This record gives sequence, structure tokens and C-alpha cells, in this order.
Amino acid sequence: TWGLVFQMLRCLPRLQALNVPTKLLINNQWVHAVEGKTLSVVNPNNGQLLTTVQAATGADVDIAVQAARGASAGWKAMQANERGRLMWRLGELLRRDLDEFANIETLDAGMTIGLSRWCMQDCVDVLQYFAGWTDKITGQTLPKYGGNWAYTLHEPHGVVGLITPWNFPLDMLVWKLAPCLATGNSVLVKCPSLTPLTALKFGELVVEAGMPEGVVNILPGSGTEAGNAIAAHMGIDKVGFTGSTQVGQQVQVAAVQSNLKSVTLELGGKSPLIVAADADVDKAVTLASSLFAHAGQSCSGCSRIFVQRGVYAEFLDKCKAHVSALKLGDPMQSTTDVGPQVSAGQQASVLEYIRQGIAGGATLLCGGTAISGDGYHVQPTVFADVTDEMTIAKEEIFGPVMCVLPFDSLEEAVKRSNASIYGLGAGIVTKDVGCAMKMAEQLQSGSVWINCYESMAPWTPFGGYKQSGYGRDLGQYALQYYTKVKMVSIDTESESSSGSSYLVK
Repeated sequence: TWGLVFQMLRCLPRLQALNVPTKLLINNQWVHAVEGKTLSVVNPNNGQLLTTVQAATGADVDIAVQAARGASAGWKAMQANERGRLMWRLGELLRRDLDEFANIETLDAGMTIGLSRWCMQDCVDVLQYFAGWTDKITGQTLPKYGGNWAYTLHEPHGVVGLITPWNFPLDMLVWKLAPCLATGNSVLVKCPSLTPLTALKFGELVVEAGMPEGVVNILPGSGTEAGNAIAAHMGIDKVGFTGSTQVGQQVQVAAVQSNLKSVTLELGGKSPLIVAADADVDKAVTLASSLFAHAGQSCSGCSRIFVQRGVYAEFLDKCKAHVSALKLGDPMQSTTDVGPQVSAGQQASVLEYIRQGIAGGATLLCGGTAISGDGYHVQPTVFADVTDEMTIAKEEIFGPVMCVLPFDSLEEAVKRSNASIYGLGAGIVTKDVGCAMKMAEQLQSGSVWINCYESMAPWTPFGGYKQSGYGRDLGQYALQYYTKVKMVSIDTESESSSGSSYLVK
């Protein structure tokens, strides 16, 4: 007990400087959780306690749903460009505090400080991109039929529950929140139990920006309590979820068994990167190594690298040298390339997959062990001579583990890439762009990157095929998942007209 107190006292000055809220945000008020439960938030770089925050349960979800429902009509009725103005201001406030948010994200999630700053800027850009959409969401005027004239309206669902992941805490929140607000929905956000701090800090900006009470409610909590309560809640009209495929299936079942609420899911991946024999091998190595940017904790990370035999040996030599030179350490240091896993449990899971890879006969090129110390670091690991049936080639590891697989023909590479339950991302490295474009049509993936990887912008849609989910974040396509289409038909002729008979029929 005294050791825990000592850790809290050690981190107190840093937390006071960051001024991180620790309560729930409901109706623009910071409140204690009804049941008084809390979550411990740990710095993954050193295993030390950062703080404790209030943990929402079903009772808190009920209260937040009431707040969101009370705000729903007014938010929907607000003039569209006024909603956009509030969202734009929210982005400007985040821009003002960008460095502070990046520091919190790095302390909490363990991502390198450079990546955290990029993510915070992305949040600003996404908020302001969707702020520009608020007054451009329109229906259609339809052809006349009989004596009737018809048109469509795109209306908000009402109250939306968002369940966000721990790997990119604020970025994934904003990806879903921005189109949700732009279309006139009020929101409950269940932020991740492991990494809730930037979401809570963002709640301060929600209030400062002047967002109406109840429009945005932020609840840190566990998936088993707060997450399940949102998925099954009869007062929630739609759920947006990012996380594992297994949990996504549970969210879908709960939605069906409750009120048949609409659901969008962005789930796991085992994304391939295909390196053709004519590729620039140095560039291919750089793109493949993007897997390690957040210690492999990215759903679309290229964890399966298919390399054509003509350059297979060269790729392995250069990849081993490149990955072995990556610097592990404190993610707050700008010279660090790879930070820690998010938790002790995630570290243990990754190490178990590495053990299975070795036992299964894959060749360990580099890495493969944890780093001694108090944090949750795992060396960037590369396996060569991996075969499709190996566990490490099939299952999502969500850690710094790259699998390199040789292939002969590009047709074979496409076929093997598609032989997965997942379909989130895929990449192709080749000088023959025409060939790559044909391959892109054949790859069963929601995103395909040619001579780049995980290149995204606020206007480029992102989402999966197969068990990587359905629905899209980002871009104009995201808007359709947060609205319902209503048809309105008007009899424009006299009462004696038979025009309405077609409608009845």
C-alpha cells in the first residue's frame, strides 16, 4: 500500500501540470461514478501509476443516455452552420493545446512523442474537415410518379454510443465523434479503460468550446460494464465500435438482442504488404517497418510481408539491419523509434506469439525478447520463412512482430493475401503501377496502398472487409453511417386525382 502511495506522490507534480480530469463528463458536468468504482491508469514505459479515474457502470450509462436524449432535439434543430462553427472551435482549442495533449497521450498510451503529435494534428484536421460538412448534408429530389413529388431527408439517428480502443485513444475517438456530431447526433463516448486520459482532457475542450449540455458525454470504463451497457441499451439508437473482432461480434449480438440498433464496426486485421521483384527494396523495407511505429499496436499494420523470391534474400538482409537499428526506449524522447506495449498483459500476449513462432519453425531474424526494466517493452521482431498455416501468420498479434513470407507469382501473392478472415488494409510495392492497380481490384481489403502504407487523410475512407468489420470512418462515406434516410411524398394534384393510388399500391 505504501509503495502505491509513493508512486502516486512521484507522479503527482506531472499530473498537476497536465491538469487531467478524473471524473465522468455528463451534461457538461464532471461527476463521480454512481458506484464509486475506479480505474488505475499506468504509464506503460515504466509501469508506474499515473492516476486513478472514475469508472462508469450501467447506472452511469443510464444517466448519460438521459442527458444525450435531452440534448438530441435541440442539437438536431440547431442551424447546420452553427454546429459546424462549434466543431471548428473545438478543433482550434485542440490546436492550441496540441503539445499538452501529445504529452498526455505518450504518457498514457506509450506511443512515441512524434507519433502523438501527428495524431493530435490529425484530430484537429478531422474535426475541422467534418465541421465543413455540417451544412452540406442533403437529400435528393426524386422523379415525379403519378401526381406525386418526392424528396429525401438525411436525419440523425439520435443518441449514439461510441466505444473506442486503447491504441490510438483520441484519434479513434475523433474519427467517430466528428461525423457523428456533424450529422446532428448526440453522443456517449466509452473511452478505453487502459488509456482514458486524452479523452477526459478533450472533455474540458468540449465544455470550453460551448457545446450544448448533453451533446457529448465521456465515460471511462471497462468494456464488460460500460461497454456492454451501451451495446445493449434500449435508449441508444446506434453504436460505433473500434476494437477486436471477438468483442465486435459481442457488440453486434447485444445490439440485435436489444433494440436492433444500427452498428458500425472497425475490427482486427492481418494486413499484407506485397513486395514485387521490381520493387525498390530499400523503400519496401521502410514501408514494412512502419509496423513498428506504435510497437505494432495498429489494426491495419502490415504484419504479413509477402516478398517475391527474386528479392527475398536482399529484403531479409536489409530488413534485419534496419529493424535491429531501431531504438527502443522512453517514448517521450524524440530519438526513440519504438515505445512499449500498452500493458503487462499485452506484453505477455506478444511474447507468447513469439514463442509460438519459434516453436512452429519460423526463422527468427532479430528481436524476440522483452527488454529488462519496469516497462512493457518488446524488441521489434522479424520472422523469416513463415508459412501461411503458422499461427503467427494467421492471428492478429497486435505487437512488434513481422512475418516475412516468400512467393513466386503475383497471382499467388494476391491469393494468399486474401486467404485470411481479415480484410482491413493491404499494400503493394512495385514499379509497375498499372499491374498494382489490377492487383488492388483483386485484393479483399477496405484500403489498398500502392508504394505507400497507411497513408490517410480526413477525406479518405477507412474500414474493413470480412471480419475486419463494416462501415467507414473518415471522408464523405462516414456520414452515411450516422444518418437515416427518410422519404417524403407529396400529392401535388387535386383531391380527385388518382395520383395517390400508385403510392398506396
